Amino acid sequence: MLEEQATNPMNMKTMAPTDSNESGVSPATDHGPRITDNLLRLHNVEKSHKTKAGFTYVLRQINLNIAEGDFITFMGPSGAGKSTLLSIIGMFDGVFEGEYFFNEQAIHKLKPKERAALNKRHIGFVFQQFHLLDDMTVAENLDLPLSYRDLKKSERESLVADTLDRFGIVAKKDLFPSQLSGGQQQLVAIARAIIAKPALILADEPTGNLHTDQGREIMDLFKKLNDSGTTIIQVTHNPDWARYGRRIVTLKDGWMEK
Repeated sequence: MLEEQATNPMNMKTMAPTDSNESGVSPATDHGPRITDNLLRLHNVEKSHKTKAGFTYVLRQINLNIAEGDFITFMGPSGAGKSTLLSIIGMFDGVFEGEYFFNEQAIHKLKPKERAALNKRHIGFVFQQFHLLDDMTVAENLDLPLSYRDLKKSERESLVADTLDRFGIVAKKDLFPSQLSGGQQQLVAIARAIIAKPALILADEPTGNLHTDQGREIMDLFKKLNDSGTTIIQVTHNPDWARYGRRIVTLKDGWMEK
């Protein structure tokens, strides 16, 4: 278990099944507040690489609507295009065909600097490898995304203190990542992803380097965040973790399965 969450401070709830369904996705669970307006829309999104033999497609004709407050799981075999799709949604990759709208803003028409600015303001990312900065303490890692916002130092310090308390890691604030367990590092990574209150959290195999108990606690945390209204998209190979979401989108050879 995660040492700092032994008493379960996030007050996790149980899940309930749903019978909803739609083209291209499968139902998972239905819990928390109802989803509302579309946060993002993908229309005929395709990604390809040019080779000597022609074009090799990584994504084909992706059409997907994701609403505010949704919790989506991308599943599929290795090489199916899951991480590539997550990278496009996260605005890290702007070289693709088709249309991508985020809060009705046409992302496919933006310049790289404009996409990067939107990424920093609206999206939090949780990686399998944690990606904490080794030369920064836990508190300093949490402060990093706030540095991109127009906030006074006192406001940033207050947000960091509140987040440390919320995640039960106050005692770890002056430690460096190398002094934490894998589960604790991922907990800090999630805290860093949400501290600036992003509209969307993207999680690429967030439990891939954790043992089962730690993975379950991380997924319980994601569920709690989603219950509070945070939109989440995760990539996982684990069917148990996939069921924490509301819908499952299955990719195979770059196509969304129907």
